[in-house]
Amino acid sequence: MLKRNKFKIAFISWMVFVTYSSLSSFEGVDTPGLNIPHLDKAVHFTFYFVASFLGVFCLREFSGRAINKKKAFSISILFAIAFGIIIEVLQYALTTDRQGDVWDAFANSIGALAGIMAVKFLFSGNGRLKWEI
Repeated sequence: MLKRNKFKIAFISWMVFVTYSSLSSFEGVDTPGLNIPHLDKAVHFTFYFVASFLGVFCLREFSGRAINKKKAFSISILFAIAFGIIIEVLQYALTTDRQGDVWDAFANSIGALAGIMAVKFLFSGNGRLKWEI
């Protein structure tokens, strides 16, 4: 059962992690010596890159390949972008020490787009990885 649902489990686990990380307070957490400019944008990019990447495989696994690749790409990217925007709105509305940021939503969206492009590139055929799902 675990092998049959590996992408569903991975995607849901990742989204729970992203949600928790995005809405939790990290006030008082000290990162000594770690002062990398725009690191938060790189984190946002990575969160949604992985989300859209896993989303494609989750959709294909969930549908038993009934959803074609193009539709899986579209659904995955739209979901990731919408989720990223919703998280930013929730940060603004529900948290006291976090703030919603348009540039974070932009980084989320660019990460989601890059994740889809990576799936297309890696699994497009032509001697690259085989599309198994």
